[in-house]
Amino acid sequence: MTLTPFRIGWLALSAGLYIFIAYGVPREQFGTLLSLYGLLFWGYLLRVRPLWYHRLAQPGDSGTIPGFSEAPDRFLFAASIAFRLTLLFALPRLSDDFYRFIWDGRLLVHGFNPYLYLPSGIINSPLADRAGVDGNLFIYLNSPDYYTVYPPLNQALFGLAAMLSPDNVLGNVVTLRVSILLAELGVLWLLVRLLKHFNRNPNLALLYGLNPLVILELTGNVHFEAIVIFFVLMAVWLLVKNRWVLSAGALALAVCTKLLPLLFLPLAIQYLGWRRGIAYAALTLVLTGILFLPFASVALVQNVFSSINLYFQKFEFNASVYYLIREVGFWIKGYNIIVQAGFWLSLVTTLGVLWIAFNKKLTNSVSTKLILTLTLYFALATTVHPWYATTLIAVSVFTNFRFPLVWSGLIWLSYATYQSGLPYRENLLLTAVEYLAVVGYGLYEYWINKNPHQMPEHVMRA
Repeated sequence: MTLTPFRIGWLALSAGLYIFIAYGVPREQFGTLLSLYGLLFWGYLLRVRPLWYHRLAQPGDSGTIPGFSEAPDRFLFAASIAFRLTLLFALPRLSDDFYRFIWDGRLLVHGFNPYLYLPSGIINSPLADRAGVDGNLFIYLNSPDYYTVYPPLNQALFGLAAMLSPDNVLGNVVTLRVSILLAELGVLWLLVRLLKHFNRNPNLALLYGLNPLVILELTGNVHFEAIVIFFVLMAVWLLVKNRWVLSAGALALAVCTKLLPLLFLPLAIQYLGWRRGIAYAALTLVLTGILFLPFASVALVQNVFSSINLYFQKFEFNASVYYLIREVGFWIKGYNIIVQAGFWLSLVTTLGVLWIAFNKKLTNSVSTKLILTLTLYFALATTVHPWYATTLIAVSVFTNFRFPLVWSGLIWLSYATYQSGLPYRENLLLTAVEYLAVVGYGLYEYWINKNPHQMPEHVMRA
């Protein structure tokens, strides 16, 4: 563990910035929020710059990284954990999703199926009184007229938090955050193990571990992509160890946290071959179904799919391609065409995911296909919250692409939406800056990977 005054100063300053953002800055104060995040991201770049360029300069082997040995840098890994621990007792200020987590958990722990009840339909009812979901909690819900869409593993964690802290919101948040912290520790461990397995420098895991967006959005704002990433990495680790049955179980747990990993099943089939791949996908789906059984009913399927359908055909936030299509729709039709556009974008996404998975001419790299799959999904989505980008950051560790890291710095601009309070209004100029910069950097990386002999000198040195 190498200690220098610069490292200690960076650690203290970064920890102070994390504490200030988590405990003192509401999302309405966009200027302050952006300035502090910019400082955090600048410090992050100073720490990971050799790792960032190394992957571009040395595809295919671990090589030598200036400032990093072939062993994990214990100081920086400890710092990544310390930053997360500073957020342990903060009530999330940048997202209000956690109130729905608490609502669902209280219903569950009192014996009510959270998939069956609309918050707006039961508020001030005897059922709400018995479950401890009252108006003090209801007023903070951001989707009271929608059925919950959180899968069963999430619900189990919500219920555990409600059981351990029945009446205290912060107690619920701390319990949920501990589960995310444990998942993040597992993610770092698995990243190191997988990087070593693929003959990569294990310190590349710090691209994820020290990333400010990952720390603030997952641990800080209590988003469960951390658990999804953990179980997906566990599924990959078990798969490379030829334990594909256990791998399917891990992937099912990921799906039962967020449905996003269902996108990876075509890629798993392509990787394993049709016979074993279809068996793997089928087993994953069967295990997913089993985990849903405690909540199973016809109403569950109807309610969850109605909320998912509304999500794709009503909600819109920080989108890219969809916003361009929406503007064309306004020009031609004179109204918002999200219902039609949402359907067609979902169809194109599905076909695109299949094309990426089974097109052998595209690339032989599974990690590159995975990053292309996620990129396509987010590019065509109608809603892209900042924490969604964390999955791309985790995958980028194993590829030659760093545009997800650029995005992790720029997606913070989407918080400009909240600066004027209700009704929320997006700053589409900032949205355009965000995506144009990410697309530009992605094209630059594509050119570098196609023309390594023309790689810039600063990349060659790294």
